[in-house]
Amino acid sequence: MRFTHAAAIPALAAALVSTPSPSAAIGGDRTQPVITQVRTAAAFDFASGDSPENVTVNPDGSLAVSMLGVPANKPPKLVRIAPSGQRTTLVVGHQGDQITGNTHGGDGTVYYNVDSDDGSRAGVWKLPPHGRPQRLAALPADGLPNGLAIDPAGRTLYAADSLNGTVWAVPVSGGAATAWLTGPELAPDPRASLKLGVNGVRFHQDTVRVSNFNQGTLLRIPVTAHKAPGPLQTVADKLPDIDDFSFLNDRSDTGFTAPHDAKLQRGTINLGAAHPRHH
Repeated sequence: MRFTHAAAIPALAAALVSTPSPSAAIGGDRTQPVITQVRTAAAFDFASGDSPENVTVNPDGSLAVSMLGVPANKPPKLVRIAPSGQRTTLVVGHQGDQITGNTHGGDGTVYYNVDSDDGSRAGVWKLPPHGRPQRLAALPADGLPNGLAIDPAGRTLYAADSLNGTVWAVPVSGGAATAWLTGPELAPDPRASLKLGVNGVRFHQDTVRVSNFNQGTLLRIPVTAHKAPGPLQTVADKLPDIDDFSFLNDRSDTGFTAPHDAKLQRGTINLGAAHPRHH
């Protein structure tokens, strides 16, 4: 299975916005804007081959953007966009493959997922500073590796598999990927026209947070002292077609969601605020 159109870029507050309203920052009046003074960090042209899927803000303020490739009938790319807007192509993949989620380590290594029917290419890859791309761990070729996150210690990567309803754990030091968590909360809806389960992944407040595209949920998964998953909790729901997401800051549970948008080729980026449920 392959995407037939690009997913929306996740809304990263650090890259796109200025200071949020005070009420939003403390979870107060939700009628006030959560983000203000939005500016364009980068513009994309679908007709020329741009098919952005995922973006990570690097420590130097640059962006690492995954270009799917397939929707634009081009090879996938991993691109760095400097604060000035200058683009540098870091990786060019194989025609027919897709580069999906990406993240970075403290040493400047870029990690990214490759979706491929070829079992020798499907999996989690890394690009060391001044090095060459190399596969860190294989993932099932019948799955769809999507979102990717790294823990604060820089030791474990968490990769979402949208078709198999699984979050994979991959040691940064190398080794086989393990199915860290699977279950109905992560699974796609078999009745959906576009079957996508667990999608975006973020590590936030010592927990793994994931979205489920078909179920419209944002989930919280504690990480135990032994690095195993704790009890899963739904923190937000009724988020139709939720793709990727991010948070206001490290202390806040107010999140920014990016709905899947078939009109991305016209340059639209949709932002929405996902507030935590209160029990």
